[in-house]
Amino acid sequence: QVQLVESGGGLVQPGGSLRLSCAASGFTFRTEWMYWVRQVRGKGLEWVASISPGGYSDTYDNAVKGRFTISRDNARNILFLRMTDLKPEDTAHYYCATDHEGTNRGQGTQVTVSS
Repeated sequence: QVQLVESGGGLVQPGGSLRLSCAASGFTFRTEWMYWVRQVRGKGLEWVASISPGGYSDTYDNAVKGRFTISRDNARNILFLRMTDLKPEDTAHYYCATDHEGTNRGQGTQVTVSS
Protein backbone atom coordinates (compact mmCIF):
# COMPACT_ATOMS: atom_id res chain seq x y z
CA GLN A 1 0.00 0.00 0.00
CA VAL A 2 1.46 3.32 -1.10
CA GLN A 3 1.96 5.75 1.75
CA LEU A 4 3.24 9.31 1.40
CA VAL A 5 3.69 11.53 4.45
CA GLU A 6 4.60 15.18 3.93
CA SER A 7 6.08 17.52 6.52
CA GLY A 8 7.93 20.80 6.84
CA GLY A 9 5.27 23.35 6.01
CA GLY A 10 4.54 26.43 8.05
CA LEU A 11 4.18 30.18 8.11
CA VAL A 12 7.02 32.14 6.52
CA GLN A 13 7.54 35.76 5.53
CA PRO A 14 7.91 36.77 1.88
CA GLY A 15 11.48 36.12 0.75
CA GLY A 16 11.89 33.31 3.25
CA SER A 17 12.69 29.64 2.75
CA LEU A 18 11.30 26.25 3.69
CA ARG A 19 12.19 22.65 3.00
CA LEU A 20 9.41 20.15 2.61
CA SER A 21 9.95 16.41 3.09
CA CYS A 22 7.92 13.41 2.00
CA ALA A 23 8.50 9.98 3.50
CA ALA A 24 7.47 7.26 1.06
CA SER A 25 6.68 3.60 1.69
CA GLY A 26 4.76 0.71 0.20
CA PHE A 27 6.37 0.82 -3.23
CA THR A 28 9.82 0.75 -4.84
CA PHE A 29 10.61 4.43 -4.41
CA ARG A 30 13.95 4.37 -6.23
CA THR A 31 12.37 3.25 -9.53
CA GLU A 32 9.61 5.84 -9.68
CA TRP A 33 9.37 9.40 -10.94
CA MET A 34 8.15 11.58 -8.08
CA TYR A 35 6.27 14.85 -8.06
CA TRP A 36 5.27 17.80 -5.93
CA VAL A 37 1.89 19.35 -6.57
CA ARG A 38 0.05 22.11 -4.71
CA GLN A 39 -3.48 23.33 -4.23
CA VAL A 40 -4.63 26.82 -3.40
CA ARG A 41 -7.81 26.83 -1.33
CA GLY A 42 -10.77 26.65 -3.65
CA LYS A 43 -8.74 25.80 -6.74
CA GLY A 44 -7.52 22.65 -8.46
CA LEU A 45 -4.25 20.80 -8.06
CA GLU A 46 -1.26 22.40 -9.75
CA TRP A 47 1.92 20.55 -10.71
CA VAL A 48 5.05 22.12 -9.22
CA ALA A 49 8.04 19.88 -9.92
CA SER A 50 9.14 16.41 -11.04
CA ILE A 51 12.25 14.33 -10.49
CA SER A 52 13.51 11.21 -12.25
CA PRO A 53 14.07 7.93 -10.37
CA GLY A 54 17.81 8.46 -10.07
CA GLY A 55 17.46 12.13 -9.30
CA TYR A 56 19.45 13.25 -12.34
CA SER A 57 16.62 14.99 -14.15
CA ASP A 58 14.21 17.55 -12.73
CA THR A 59 11.61 19.89 -14.18
CA TYR A 60 9.65 22.80 -12.76
CA ASP A 61 6.61 24.89 -13.41
CA ASN A 62 7.64 28.32 -14.68
CA ALA A 63 6.14 29.95 -11.59
CA VAL A 64 8.72 28.30 -9.32
CA LYS A 65 11.70 27.74 -11.63
CA GLY A 66 14.87 29.15 -10.15
CA ARG A 67 13.37 29.32 -6.65
CA PHE A 68 12.39 25.73 -5.86
CA THR A 69 14.59 22.63 -5.98
CA ILE A 70 13.28 19.07 -5.92
CA SER A 71 15.59 16.31 -4.71
CA ARG A 72 15.43 12.81 -3.32
CA ASP A 73 17.26 10.38 -1.06
CA ASN A 74 16.68 6.91 -2.46
CA ALA A 75 18.51 5.24 0.42
CA ARG A 76 15.95 6.63 2.88
CA ASN A 77 12.93 6.85 0.56
CA ILE A 78 12.49 10.58 1.09
CA LEU A 79 11.51 13.28 -1.39
CA PHE A 80 12.36 16.93 -0.73
CA LEU A 81 11.32 20.33 -2.00
CA ARG A 82 13.58 23.23 -1.14
CA MET A 83 11.70 26.49 -1.54
CA THR A 84 13.48 29.86 -1.50
CA ASP A 85 12.44 33.47 -2.16
CA LEU A 86 8.90 32.51 -1.23
CA LYS A 87 6.08 34.75 -2.43
CA PRO A 88 2.52 35.18 -1.14
CA GLU A 89 1.28 33.43 -4.28
CA ASP A 90 3.16 30.29 -3.18
CA THR A 91 0.67 29.93 -0.33
CA ALA A 92 -0.96 26.53 -0.83
CA HIS A 93 -1.27 22.99 0.46
CA TYR A 94 1.69 21.02 -0.89
CA TYR A 95 1.57 17.31 -1.67
CA CYS A 96 4.07 14.78 -2.88
CA ALA A 97 2.69 12.37 -5.43
CA THR A 98 3.55 9.39 -7.56
CA ASP A 99 1.90 10.88 -10.65
CA HIS A 100 1.97 14.23 -12.42
CA GLU A 101 -1.70 14.96 -11.76
CA GLY A 102 -1.42 14.29 -8.03
CA THR A 103 -4.04 11.56 -8.07
CA ASN A 104 -1.97 9.40 -5.70
CA ARG A 105 -0.73 11.80 -3.05
CA GLY A 106 -0.26 12.16 0.68
CA GLN A 107 -2.19 14.28 3.15
CA GLY A 108 -0.08 17.31 2.37
CA THR A 109 1.48 20.12 4.35
CA GLN A 110 0.35 23.75 4.43
CA VAL A 111 2.68 26.54 3.37
CA THR A 112 1.59 30.09 4.15
CA VAL A 113 3.65 33.04 2.94
CA SER A 114 2.61 36.23 4.67
CA SER A 115 4.07 39.18 6.49
